[in-house]
Amino acid sequence: MKTTLDIQDPLLAEVRKIAARDGETLRSLVEQGLRKVVAERSAKARPFRLRDASVGTPGAPSAYENLSWEEKRALMYEGRGG
Repeated sequence: MKTTLDIQDPLLAEVRKIAARDGETLRSLVEQGLRKVVAERSAKARPFRLRDASVGTPGAPSAYENLSWEEKRALMYEGRGG
């Protein structure tokens, strides 16, 4: 597909020098630059996903759930003078 771009003269001159030095066309450098921007921004657009770092079996009963508050408190402060 053909399109028209307005590129600042100093930038265009620099890109032409790089293209000539590397034996590439201006078109190929523009396409490379656009691909790089698309790849970078696509990576940023992915939603953050927290890895599963859960411990134990989901829904498994806790060894502490049937204890009274006094028993739980005693376990928490055990060896701490409480």
